[in-house]
Amino acid sequence: MKKIGVIAGSRGYPLVLSKQAKDKGYSIVAIAIKKNTSPEISRYASKVFWIDIFEFEKIFEIFRNESVKEVVMAGQVNPFYLFNRRIIEHPNIKNLFKEIQDKKATTIFGFIAQRLNEEGFDVLDSRVFMKDFIPPRATLTKRQPDFNLWQDIYFGWELAKRIAFLDIGQTVAVKNKAIVAVEALEGTDNLILRAGKLAGKGLVIVKVSRPNQDMRFDLPVVGLLTIKNLIKVKASCLAIEAEKTIFLDKDKAINLAQNKGLCIVAL
Repeated sequence: MKKIGVIAGSRGYPLVLSKQAKDKGYSIVAIAIKKNTSPEISRYASKVFWIDIFEFEKIFEIFRNESVKEVVMAGQVNPFYLFNRRIIEHPNIKNLFKEIQDKKATTIFGFIAQRLNEEGFDVLDSRVFMKDFIPPRATLTKRQPDFNLWQDIYFGWELAKRIAFLDIGQTVAVKNKAIVAVEALEGTDNLILRAGKLAGKGLVIVKVSRPNQDMRFDLPVVGLLTIKNLIKVKASCLAIEAEKTIFLDKDKAINLAQNKGLCIVAL
């Protein structure tokens, strides 16, 4: 049985990817991050190794001992670790930050991917095994955006691409061609809730990849929770980037959106 290593971050994406890999006959060796990775990873992985975030150097030894050659990085790690004194004052993390120019997600993930390559591992495109969860260009709901919504979608799209290029975030909330909120460290779900408080119903949420997205890590991800939060704030539309966004629980999420009058488009 072919082995694959999964560096599993938080929430559902690592679980879905691992299940897909297992269903295709792979044996999964998972690196699970304490206080981040769901314990459900053990349902799909043949072996799970739990490490603290500052023990990232163990990853190479574990994969080597398990004869893993190919690795997938799936899911986020809590960004608030950047402000946790116990974490940032650990010698391993201090040494890591000395080797990189800043603490942006792409810089940190890129450094880890580079180290994996240097240690002889092949870091795969993080869309591997996820074909059924990546929408093509289409309107995904029966409800189509009207003229005003399309204006907000394209207005938000250009802004989202600009903030993604600057690595500020990948999501913006707009309404009537006004910028309501920009995603930063808090993540998409918190952005949606914050924007809802600011502007009320009728929001358009636009989520994109970076202009020079490294497909090995940190792809945009949406799912059922995203849709539930959009419904909670009475948003009108979610726009995502086709072929580069992972949509978890896609069928359930789209059905719920349709029932609540929310439209979803992939551009």
